[in-house]
Parts: sequence; structure tokens; C-alpha cells
Amino acid sequence: MKRTSRDIRTANRYGVLRHIVAESPVSRQEVAAATGLSLATVANLVGELLELGMLVEVGYEDSDGGRPRGLVAVNSSGGALIGVDVAETYIHVELFDLALTVLARAEEELRPERPAENDPTKVVAHIAAAVASVVGQAKVAPERVLGAGVSMPGQVDREGGVSVFAPNWDWHDVPLLRMLADHIPYPLYLDNPLRACTVAEQWFGAARGRGDAVVVNLGTGVGAGLALGGTLHRGVSNSAGEWGHTTLILDGRQCHCGNRGCVETYVGAPGIMRNLRELSPDSPLLRPGDQTATIEALGRGLADGDPVAVQVVRDTARYLGAGLADLINLLNPEVIVLSSWVAAALGEGLLAEVREAVAGRALRRPLANTEIVLCPIPSNPVSLGAATFVLEGSLASVGLKQRRTAAVRTRGGSPS
Repeated sequence: MKRTSRDIRTANRYGVLRHIVAESPVSRQEVAAATGLSLATVANLVGELLELGMLVEVGYEDSDGGRPRGLVAVNSSGGALIGVDVAETYIHVELFDLALTVLARAEEELRPERPAENDPTKVVAHIAAAVASVVGQAKVAPERVLGAGVSMPGQVDREGGVSVFAPNWDWHDVPLLRMLADHIPYPLYLDNPLRACTVAEQWFGAARGRGDAVVVNLGTGVGAGLALGGTLHRGVSNSAGEWGHTTLILDGRQCHCGNRGCVETYVGAPGIMRNLRELSPDSPLLRPGDQTATIEALGRGLADGDPVAVQVVRDTARYLGAGLADLINLLNPEVIVLSSWVAAALGEGLLAEVREAVAGRALRRPLANTEIVLCPIPSNPVSLGAATFVLEGSLASVGLKQRRTAAVRTRGGSPS
């Protein structure tokens, strides 16, 4: 799809704000150098953001004998953003100021082994309750909330606001945004964790300043967020990154998607539990019906050198390494980031085994230029990324309002 001048301006506005959020305080000259935009364009966009109250002037810095340069910073009190991470086992919600500092958190538990609890109406009620909780905790006036970004597992139609397919819940074409709008009085922006994690890494994590990056989301489900040429890659139908549903083993394990042998069935949390069960059916590390407890027990066992835990993680890393080697050979990225709660729980032990497994399978040249790391973001990267979708949406809607106002003035009327 060809980008319009409106799309380009919104993207530039977003890029300028993203750099200022990460580097505040900063001069216009530094923003221009970092973004590749002209100084005149940056000055114009910064002026718009100052007028909107998203930025503030914070003084001057010396410029090697020239005129002092004005510094701008994010106006942290200029609004509030909500990021919602909906996973198969939990809902995690955070409320941020405009500097993306967390002001409040709330969490609701979900039980994937109890299908009745994962009915869309019940999930929506949990999301609404957690959103209300963070707004109440932070004592934020409703008019200051710019919106809520909601990350949903599976395939998402972000424009239509529909959860197209969430295989672990067997959801098909759920009109989620419409359902949420009945309970949440803020602008809503829907996407999935692959996109949210990738954006968070581009803003504050291992993908910052990298042109080509892959962010692998390891949870109940598995996927790969893609940033190609410095830009988030969505694909034609916002479905790019469903790497977890590529075939790893022909005629292998049955997957929720209907296929057999998918990557997810070997390296997602239920797949890792199965790896453990097949190796040691009576292991005390196995907590039947509780993914989180089992993965956490494996992480502790790995750190303590428990031979069963070490072998399960090694076996899992072999499967994961084969899938990552395919991504390296196909995309030639600068960095692969292992993200989400499974990666966090298994940590450095998993990373070491994965690097070894990848080294035995990926082509030498692309591998030599790919770094494989754990997510360095200390907070929840999905809710952080989801909050940035609110910023992007807010900036796009601001541009639309400005054009409507200008059009009305040109016709000699007054904006409504």
C-alpha cells in the first residue's frame, strides 16, 4: 500500500517523539541527526508537539562556540497512556505518563485449561476491571488518558478491531474492540504481542538503533515480531511473524492451529511441559495444569544444576535453535531478542543453549552478523509497546484534526 503524505508526516512526528522520549532532554539538531530528517522539518514537528503539550522547553546547551541550542524534553504530565498485555494465562495492565514511566499496575489471572473462563465476554470484563484499577490507583483524571493499547494473542485485524484467530482459545472473528468500547471510555488501539514487543525493543531495548531485528515472543504461544529496515513489518493482513506456526517436525505434535509439528508445540510453555513429561513423567518439576509454576520450577532447577531441568532446557533449545537458524538464514537480522515470560524464567541458561544450537545450524556468514540476546527491558515489554500504539494513534488523530480545521477555515466557516 502506497503511503500518503499524511502517513509520512505522522510517521515523522512519531519518530521525533520516540527519539525525544528515549533521549530527553535533547536539542533539535540532535533529533535531526538521529532521525535523518532536515532541521527545518524537525523544528516544525517539535513546534507541533510543544503546542500539543507533549513536549516542553527546558533550557539551553552550549554548541562549541556557536549560539546556544534550545533543549526540549517530554512533558511527562501532558497525558497518560494505558498498555494492556493479554496473554493466555494472565492480563497485565500498566498506566504510563508521557515519558513512559509506569505509574500503576494491575493483573488478572486467566486459566487456559478452563475454557469457560476464556469466553470473550469474561476476558473483556477482566481487561476492563484491570484498566479501571490502574486509572484509580494513579488518580488520573479521565480526560488526561489518551487511550489504551490492547495486545491480544493470535491474529488481529487492527483496523477492524477484530481478534481474527486466537488458536489457544479457539477464538474466531471476535469483535473485540467493539466489546471493549462498551466498558472502557478511552480511545482503543488493538494489536498483538509480536508487534508490541518489537516496538518496545525499538524504543528502549536491544533493537534500538538496529535496522533489522527479530523479537521472538516465548510464552504459551510463540511468534516473531519483525523490524525490517528500521520499520515494523506487519505484512498485508497484519499477520506477519506467525513463525510459531511454521512446521518444525513433519507430522509432529498436534497444534491448536490445526497443523502438526509447529514450532510452538515444541518451544511454547505447553510444549516445554510435554518435553519434561516425556523425559521424566514423575518429575517434581512438573506442575500439571499450571504452565507458569512448571516453567518457573524449571528455571530454578536449571540455575541449581538439576539434571532433569538441564536436559529439558537443552532439548527445548535444540528445537528453538533450529527455528532461529531458519530466521537467521532467511532474514539476516542484526539481532534476535528472546522475549516474554518463558524466556525471562529460563534466562541465561536457555540463552547459552540456544546460541550453541543455532551455531550448529545457521549459515556462517549471516550468523556472524547476528547477536542473540535476552530482552533487556526490566518492565513488561508488551504493555510498554502497547502504550506506544496509543502515542502513534494520538499523533495520527491530531494530524487529522489539524487538516479538518484548516479545511474549514479555507471555506470560511468555523470548526465544530
